[in-house]
Amino acid sequence: MCGPTPRRRYDPAVRTGEEAPRGALALPTGAAGTSAEAITAGVRAWVGSAPLRDLVGHFGGDWPGGDVAAVLAGLDDFSARHWDFRGGRERPDAREPAFDPATARLALATAAALGMVRPAPPARSRYAHLVVLGGLAHACQRRVAYAAHLLRAGTRVTGEVAVLGSFRPLSEVERQALDKAGVGPCDTEVAALDAAVRREFRVPAPAQDDGRDAGHPHHSWSSRTYRPAGCPPVRVLAAPSSEPARRRAHTADTQRFWAGHVLLRAGDPVLMVTAPIYVPFQHCDALRTLAVPYGCALETVGVDPALPDLAGLPEPTPTPGRYLQEIRSAIRSMRALHTALG
Repeated sequence: MCGPTPRRRYDPAVRTGEEAPRGALALPTGAAGTSAEAITAGVRAWVGSAPLRDLVGHFGGDWPGGDVAAVLAGLDDFSARHWDFRGGRERPDAREPAFDPATARLALATAAALGMVRPAPPARSRYAHLVVLGGLAHACQRRVAYAAHLLRAGTRVTGEVAVLGSFRPLSEVERQALDKAGVGPCDTEVAALDAAVRREFRVPAPAQDDGRDAGHPHHSWSSRTYRPAGCPPVRVLAAPSSEPARRRAHTADTQRFWAGHVLLRAGDPVLMVTAPIYVPFQHCDALRTLAVPYGCALETVGVDPALPDLAGLPEPTPTPGRYLQEIRSAIRSMRALHTALG
């Protein structure tokens, strides 16, 4: 199913991960070997942008003073008070605030300006690795389907397709969404990812199956490698938590765990697939966990909801509250990245 097909045409100026959909702010650069100063400049430009300043002002906040670290700390604190609707819960359990029409419109416009609404296609025709990030159950199905679409459309991957998740239990809402999509019973995020890989790549069983059942999902891990005909190897990985006493594995844990399982070399172009709403925060997490320590090139794209290949896998339209929550996630991810850069 990954055999040769007509290759898409690309702009001859190859992007390196820092460009954004038309009209959106650029994210910190993902070019291979970029200096800490250049990444910091990208963080400063994104968090100090006019759309984010206007949003903070609309919610009654004064813009934090000081250097980049002080601004990020101030925005982290402000967003915790005004845009944290999860309260430590999983995303499906976040409350949805009631906003007046003007506030709702501003939230959506800010998200669009920050690169969280409109997807951009991959810039290159060839990557060392294609990484699919897990998420809510329906998103797992869409992201794996999008990865399969990219391979069918001519994107070359010389290493592997890595599908990253954890043993996070699925909520009842997620299980119902999978039932509606015709996906068999799945209890965890990684099971949903595994089911999507088997369906989209038409592989009945893994060629390799490894892992460790530690008796608790925060400590356990698994690695299944499929070898679909005409495709690069597809690895489905469930990571353990780096703080098992406090929480489940999060995005950065899965990225680090994968990097420890693959020979990631300096200069390798890596394409990361997620949903548009998560692109800023997951791009910055990946800069911190992959690009900075390994020197690889990093590009992060969101699934294009208009693709016919995804017609049977609908995803709910994000609400103003969800966009504000993920603007907070991006702020926190950029703060962690800036701290890591020293």
